[in-house]
Amino acid sequence: MKTTLPGLLLPLLLLCAVAPALAQQPMPEWDQLTPAQRETLIAPMRDRWNASPERRQRTYEHARSWQQMTPEQREQARRGMHRFENMSPGQRRDAQALFDKMRGMDKDQRQQLREQWNKMSPEQRRQWVEANPPAPRSPH
Repeated sequence: MKTTLPGLLLPLLLLCAVAPALAQQPMPEWDQLTPAQRETLIAPMRDRWNASPERRQRTYEHARSWQQMTPEQREQARRGMHRFENMSPGQRRDAQALFDKMRGMDKDQRQQLREQWNKMSPEQRRQWVEANPPAPRSPH
């Protein structure tokens, strides 16, 4: 299944948007939330869903993938997203090119590419990215 790191973290980003309000007092289980509290949580997702019909399938697949992750996998995804957010544009391009290339590889092939990447000079990495450019991405 094709997924992107940013798309995998959609539920996390939604939660982060409402976290300050939730941190003020212990919040009840979902079934005990008021309709207004539920609306506060759901509205950003509904707006994003309605604004991007071309991304609905991908958004849905990412949400399903997130639900199937273990807590450890979710934490790893959060750390990866944090690293990605703090990269320069050039580092992001490189990371996207690597991610796109690794998407179709098995575990051993991915490990081999990581090892190869770590041995490359900056010039060799630049040439590799030119030969393996990241797929175009739509703005979020």
